Amino acid sequence: MQNSKRQHIIESALPLFNEYGFHNTGVNLIMEKARISKKTLYAHFRTKDDLIAAVLQYGDAISRNNFMRVVDKSSEDPKERLLAAFDATKDWFNQKDFFGCTFVNVIAEYSEDTSQIRNICQQSKKLKRDYLYEICLEANLKTPEALADKLALLIEGATVTAQVSKSDEAANTAKMIAVQLIEAASP
Repeated sequence: MQNSKRQHIIESALPLFNEYGFHNTGVNLIMEKARISKKTLYAHFRTKDDLIAAVLQYGDAISRNNFMRVVDKSSEDPKERLLAAFDATKDWFNQKDFFGCTFVNVIAEYSEDTSQIRNICQQSKKLKRDYLYEICLEANLKTPEALADKLALLIEGATVTAQVSKSDEAANTAKMIAVQLIEAASP
């Protein structure tokens, strides 16, 4: 029961943080959404930062696993899967609850280099980039490290552009550039 209540709090807080921001989302709003008392909240999380860290880890696992599942199912051909990463990104932009990248948003509010929150964000970005790197290796592309860095940067740039412009066209533009990069890296 303890873990399910903790998970319920995390799942209740995630959409609030995404929509309203991390500093702007107070514990009272989280308690109201989760229908819990302050005592219950603090029985599971010592501080709001601890809750944010748990929410980020949960959100990362959900979003990255969904992303990987969509990309992996898209094709047997690894080059096609690399391009499918941009289609999956565009689909994300079209979701009604798209508020940009949670990790970019939280870093804007928690900029300290040594914070636990920053470390979670860095790890999330690294894991997604490493996933792209594995596909680049599978595709036997030249300079897979550099290509994975470029593709990850394109996805990041498209995400911020979509958040600011409220348009999914950034994913299409990024995909066109990715096609060129993949072609140039092909043996």
